[in-house]
Amino acid sequence: MKMKMDQNEAKLQAARAAIALLPESGTLGLGSGSTSKLFVDEVGARVKAGSKYRGVPTSQSTRAQALALGIPLVDDDVAWDIVLAVDGADEVDEHLNLIKGGGGALTREKIVNHAARKNVIIVDETKLSRRLGEKWAIPVEVLAFGVEQTRRCLAELGRTTRREKDGKVFVTDAGNAIFDIAVGPMDDPSIIDRAMRSIPGVVETGLFLGRADLVIVAGSSGIRTLSR
Repeated sequence: MKMKMDQNEAKLQAARAAIALLPESGTLGLGSGSTSKLFVDEVGARVKAGSKYRGVPTSQSTRAQALALGIPLVDDDVAWDIVLAVDGADEVDEHLNLIKGGGGALTREKIVNHAARKNVIIVDETKLSRRLGEKWAIPVEVLAFGVEQTRRCLAELGRTTRREKDGKVFVTDAGNAIFDIAVGPMDDPSIIDRAMRSIPGVVETGLFLGRADLVIVAGSSGIRTLSR
């Protein structure tokens, strides 16, 4: 009888499944979060063994991890040619739309996602929903200037909570605030995305719509892939 994998083992298998998609060499988008961290570890092992990869990290924590593993990094201020980006997600709907930003790196993640030729998302099966918003609020990064005015506008769309960490107000790598907006299950998340983007002070939303080419799902019974 086949034994079921626990969540940590499932995440590792998803990371290794993404590694199997890597080209022989090139620039990779390195995502943030617990599952992406395992992927970056695997890339580091490949680099140590002689593979010619360079990375574009989506957060300062991923940057530190990549440097510690000896992965060469591309400068932030150049135009990238990212052959493949691998990242996690907080929620994935049946159309492969995503909510991201649970770690607070959503703006950098979206920039790297947009720059990549192909985007692979690695998640465990608990992240799957029929509609976005069933399990997660939408992270929204906002400028510090006028932050309470921006909160007032966002609150018209749903319950708005300023993110904290370790009892302190959370600040992104860019020095901005994060609000988590609970709007409930969305039939058409693009409507909410447009409404949020129309508010002055909003830097980026955690709605990644039509941005996943392939989703690798790690479950208790193994790995499966979902494609658009």
